[in-house]
Amino acid sequence: MISQKRIFEIIEKGEAEDRASRFCDLFLFSLIVINLIAVCLETVSLLYEEYSVVFTFVEVLSVLIFSIEYILRIWSRAAAPDVENRPALRKRIEYIFSFTGIIDLLAILPSIIPLIFGGVDLRWLRILRLMRLLKFSHYSSALEDLISAVRHESRSFAATLYLLVLALLISSSLIYVVEHDVQPEHFGSIPQAMWWTVITLTTVGYGDIVPFTVAGKFIATLTALMGVCVVALLTGIVATGFTNQVAMRRNQLEAEISSALSDGVISGDEGKKIEDLRQRLNISEDDALAIINYLSRETKE
Repeated sequence: MISQKRIFEIIEKGEAEDRASRFCDLFLFSLIVINLIAVCLETVSLLYEEYSVVFTFVEVLSVLIFSIEYILRIWSRAAAPDVENRPALRKRIEYIFSFTGIIDLLAILPSIIPLIFGGVDLRWLRILRLMRLLKFSHYSSALEDLISAVRHESRSFAATLYLLVLALLISSSLIYVVEHDVQPEHFGSIPQAMWWTVITLTTVGYGDIVPFTVAGKFIATLTALMGVCVVALLTGIVATGFTNQVAMRRNQLEAEISSALSDGVISGDEGKKIEDLRQRLNISEDDALAIINYLSRETKE
């Protein structure tokens, strides 16, 4: 019988030498891709009418597999490595309310809810199956990194958003004053003018609404320039946050490796602890090996 720990190792992101885990990753990855394609193709009426049996089969099989995966993840979470020795129930609850746990639940709910409320038209829930795209977060920490980066740079991010809102209100008010008599259908009120302002600030520029007056064109120029500056600030803040996240992870792993090398050698337990930390921080084996080699040379010197 497969142990709880082995189940956890298989369904978590696999290492290159763990063939069963790598196969599981590849299978689930492929199933997610198939689901995304199926959800998109279902919206083509002719295809859905002709291949409705195939679409239904894919959906039923997918929900069954994703449900089993979700249950196994909850059950096996008790075997997750934990330096704090937290109880199994706490580990399971933390997974259920974690980002990936919520995504795993949302991946099956859109198909289960219509079964519970059979008499209600919930066809719009079919589109929510695209949430399965977020299940890729099991294999990439990109979304969590983005959220963490924004959180760590929250003060700078909030200040830039404040500037964006300020620019939105000022520009909308000014363009309303100079254009509402000329184009009352587009600039009849400040809220109406906000659509044009948002499109201009974000440098999208659909061109569906343009100012006619000289003053309006001047305001449009200033608005576009402000938009370039604000967008550049937001981009820079997120990029800085990502860079800081990577640096913090490397520093954390370096500190753990340095502590293990304090006696000149990494023991088996220390190596396991470093490996668990490497996986949790999503640092590649090559990077971890490079850090170990560098710190080993530093220790010898």
